[in-house]
Amino acid sequence: MTATMNLPREAGRSGVSPSAAGNRLLASLPESDLRHLAALFDTVTVDVGEVLYEPGQPIGYIYFPDDCLISLLAVAEGRMTLEVGSVGREGVMGASVALGHELAQVRAVVQRSGSASRMSRDDFCAEFAQLDSLQRLLYRYTDTLLAQAIQIAVCSRFHVLEARLARSLLITRDRLQSEKFHLTHEFLAHTLGVRRVGVTKAASALQQQKLITYSRGNIEILDSAGLEAVSCRCYELVKDVGAIGMANVFI
Repeated sequence: MTATMNLPREAGRSGVSPSAAGNRLLASLPESDLRHLAALFDTVTVDVGEVLYEPGQPIGYIYFPDDCLISLLAVAEGRMTLEVGSVGREGVMGASVALGHELAQVRAVVQRSGSASRMSRDDFCAEFAQLDSLQRLLYRYTDTLLAQAIQIAVCSRFHVLEARLARSLLITRDRLQSEKFHLTHEFLAHTLGVRRVGVTKAASALQQQKLITYSRGNIEILDSAGLEAVSCRCYELVKDVGAIGMANVFI
């Protein structure tokens, strides 16, 4: 996967509330605060494979995904990667700048193309310092994202690849709300931290059990219950942590 950052295509400032585009985190803000923030957002379009952040590089923008999905990859020795989380319409990417973290800690890669509401780092930090509602929301969300990252790291260390692949596919299904999606062997290898041949073998095993179909990166889950049975318990733990955490976020 390329380490070259690509710039999202900018659609311009819409002048309308970002919540209309679908980000749940923004939509849960008080209406008056959201109207105040709206003028500071640009709407950008991102494509599959685009790299939005690289570890060690300055965070220039904060992204609130509307209908895209962003994979967060930990990077070792500049080439080995492991997915430690993902951000969709329920979340935000880059908010750690408000806590003094000016440099990205992970590689952020677009997993599903779509749009996002984007704000500059300086504007975001200024608003974060002023808006109590934004502070409360992002503290809760960050705690939830960290809990999921910890569970995924544990899973990656102790569980077999077939179970980990099943867990990854189920989480992707939940995030996209679809039994069908596109993920190449190369992308899955990066997210699972293994070689492509390992993904091929694990995917073939799931396909032979008639749990999924997988052709040219096009995946369809045929038997959700069966795939959950093959997956390690980490899927349920990640799902539960996310559900409980997001319930606390959207209160």
